[in-house]
Amino acid sequence: MYAKYIKRSLDFILSFIAIFVLSPVFLVLTILGAIAMRGNPFFIQLRPGKKGKDGKERIFKLIKFRTMDNRKDKEGNLLPDNIRLNKYGRILRSTSLDELPELFNILKGDMSIVGPRPQLVRDMTFMSAEQRRRHNVRPGLTGYAQVSGRNNISWEQKFEYDIQYVNNGITLINDVGIIFQTIGKVLKCSDIVREGTVSDMDFGDWLMQEGKVTQEEYEQKQDKAERLLEI
Repeated sequence: MYAKYIKRSLDFILSFIAIFVLSPVFLVLTILGAIAMRGNPFFIQLRPGKKGKDGKERIFKLIKFRTMDNRKDKEGNLLPDNIRLNKYGRILRSTSLDELPELFNILKGDMSIVGPRPQLVRDMTFMSAEQRRRHNVRPGLTGYAQVSGRNNISWEQKFEYDIQYVNNGITLINDVGIIFQTIGKVLKCSDIVREGTVSDMDFGDWLMQEGKVTQEEYEQKQDKAERLLEI
């Protein structure tokens, strides 16, 4: 009953209230972001969402506050993450304020407050059929994996937690518990990134590093992701 009829209504109502209450914060962060990033303060990226009736993931535009600027080298290539991630961006990430614009994704219906975090399209192409069952529900602003280690657990563990949520975790009590645990994580600024890194490694790159895919498989999956993004 909750998963089918109540969860979406609560998402809409709560995200609407949050956007209204936090509108002054949105305004301030938009202005500060435009100054700190020397331009557009928003970061928009295509992500896989909930599967449609055809069984395929619906690609949507996720919106966040930008945490890295677009500085490039002489050849026009983006500089390394640790250079483009400025002090302002670090503050946004450590406080998770960069995630606030996703409230508009929730209001629209692309996302839910609680659910598996939306990964990259190229990450999706490396997932097994079992792992892609995480897309049977709307992706979330926070989820079971985020309160169970976030970026300090392996990719495989993240997906295991996601599937656990899909299988038997979509209840009002569980969602409320995840929300309160998330608040605790945010206040402690814990598990923001994997220890010793600036940005977490993509799933495909992690599989390559672990020797779980060949170079040929890696390139094939990357090509598939590029085709999906062109649709």
